[in-house]
Amino acid sequence: MPVPPPSPPLPPEPADRLAVRLAARLPSPLVEVADERFAAHGVRLLLKRDDLIHTSLPGNKYRKLLPNLAEAVRGGHRTLLTFGGAWSNHLRATAAAGRLLGLATVGVVRGDELAGKPLNASLARAAADGMRLEFLDRATYRRKAEPEVLAALVGRYGPAYVLPEGGSNALAARGAAELGRELVGAADVAAVAVGTGGTLAGLAAGLGDGAEAIGFPVLRGDFLAAEVLRLQQEAFGGRRGRWRLDGRFHHGGYARTTPELTAFAADFGARHELLPEPVYVAKMLHGLLTLTEEGAFPPGTRLAAVITGTSTGPGGPDASGGAR
Repeated sequence: MPVPPPSPPLPPEPADRLAVRLAARLPSPLVEVADERFAAHGVRLLLKRDDLIHTSLPGNKYRKLLPNLAEAVRGGHRTLLTFGGAWSNHLRATAAAGRLLGLATVGVVRGDELAGKPLNASLARAAADGMRLEFLDRATYRRKAEPEVLAALVGRYGPAYVLPEGGSNALAARGAAELGRELVGAADVAAVAVGTGGTLAGLAAGLGDGAEAIGFPVLRGDFLAAEVLRLQQEAFGGRRGRWRLDGRFHHGGYARTTPELTAFAADFGARHELLPEPVYVAKMLHGLLTLTEEGAFPPGTRLAAVITGTSTGPGGPDASGGAR
């Protein structure tokens, strides 16, 4: 899928002006919580509350979208076109950004069987924010990056700035690097859930070599390491920072769960009055606790868990804002 070509970092003025217009809360809060399960191993747990950045663009969605929005505005685009599944947080965030900035938005949704049916809560929110929804059959959706498919979509809706599924491209990785920079000196390890790899690519680059970034994939398969490396190559010219993936905690795959994960999330919510959203954040936290109990971190380690969404946070009960 075409993405903005690698280029020098964006000058600060356009993105800064957009940030003011979007009224974001940056840097996001970093809060240490008392959890005896971590403390028993001499490990300190800190929550990086990226879910509090913006009520409509929580977490990594804001960080990844901001440089792309700046590029779109700078290029004179009036329409954003992007892709996602029926419960895509990225579609919802793009629709909200378009509403806030006066840009038209088009969301290409996987599955033409959804056309004509009542919209779920996520798609209904996107539509309420002005997004035009295009339901594409699954076979064609798999070919969405092919030039003829993309050209047909752009031709249907007019010139548009195209964002990939999940919003992960070189510019998104550069935007997510700010997350890492905010944690320099404050954390020895930073953990984030991984869907498409853009947030981990940027987080590790921003941290540099002074701390380790651990990504917890929420999908099955072993393709994400190559994807993170590709994004770092496009965004920064090569591998950056110390990072790794631990793929043991997907609990069956994307949007799937297990009784163990459900119980863990409920217990974490009771302990800390913060119920982690189940698709991304709960899996990351569960993985982080398991690694701690396995003795993966020496005593004194400061663990920063990136909270990109909660089940009771901004946006309502399904404000997942997952780290794609």
